Amino acid sequence: MAKTVRFHETGGPEVLRLEDLEPGEPGPGEVLLRIEAIGVNRADGLFRGGRYIEPVKHFPARLGNEAAGVVEATGSGVTGFAPGQPVSVVPNFSHNDYGVYAERALVPATALLPRSPDVDPVGSAAVWMPYLTAYGALVEVAGLRAGETAVITAASSGPGLAAIQTANRLGAMPVAVTRTRAKRQRLLDDGAAEVIVSDEEDVAGRVLELTGGRGAEHVFDAVAGPGVRELGRAVAAGGTLLLWGMQSGEPTPFPGFDLGMPALNMRTYTVTREVLAVPGRTRRGVAFVESGLRTGTLRPVVDRTFPLEEAAEAHRYMEAGTQYGKIVLTTGR
Repeated sequence: MAKTVRFHETGGPEVLRLEDLEPGEPGPGEVLLRIEAIGVNRADGLFRGGRYIEPVKHFPARLGNEAAGVVEATGSGVTGFAPGQPVSVVPNFSHNDYGVYAERALVPATALLPRSPDVDPVGSAAVWMPYLTAYGALVEVAGLRAGETAVITAASSGPGLAAIQTANRLGAMPVAVTRTRAKRQRLLDDGAAEVIVSDEEDVAGRVLELTGGRGAEHVFDAVAGPGVRELGRAVAAGGTLLLWGMQSGEPTPFPGFDLGMPALNMRTYTVTREVLAVPGRTRRGVAFVESGLRTGTLRPVVDRTFPLEEAAEAHRYMEAGTQYGKIVLTTGR
């Protein structure tokens, strides 16, 4: 038996239950893992609450698609992985099909990577969702180049910090946006070229000032909602406003008409559909991240760990919005 987190109805963190379940034997193309650490992502909370882009299809439901663990057994047709091998789980499957909030769990072999020797299990569970999200948006979709400016909202989140590091690695200028002054110095210490405190400053005006009136070639936004009108003013002609999250929870207008119809590209982006579902992009993204971990130009930032038994508390902490970096669950195994 293995301690496993499930929920029997959508709702707040209180719906999460810790249950003893038998994970079962791996079927064709599956691997049974002993889980050591689990990355907690906002997508987990949205799915739990019934507000994710993919609805819950059945109850009880599982959670989690990013983890670090050790292979226990492999199903038929699985090659390249063997019992005892440390691996990372990348988020390329649906919460409706698998879930890694558990001491032991089945996952598809296509979601596994040999674990990088440059990070421990906790660090490994904090790498793939943030860094592939940032890589896919800034490199594959936006085509960020040296000398360009990338404005990054929710900059102290895991993907926000990954985007800062990715922009620096490409020779671009990362401009971090954070709501309060509390995280300003730490963002500067972690590589932001400039930090804009949105509760105190005119974001668009400050971006225009920093870019000599040109605007930013790219805006990487996790908030969406009415604030896109302000962010749209900060985008350079022909630039891109990428919406990868919806933390505001409010309707998101297209600001182009209100702004006088500038040459503004605005689009949504998800790593699962635009990187992890495209083999070539996945391969390039993994190579980019692994080389960055090896050289130290990319470094996962972990805010806090919680034991698996405190998954509900970890979700409450995440939804409070005070973390700096990634939240990780550990199993003690």
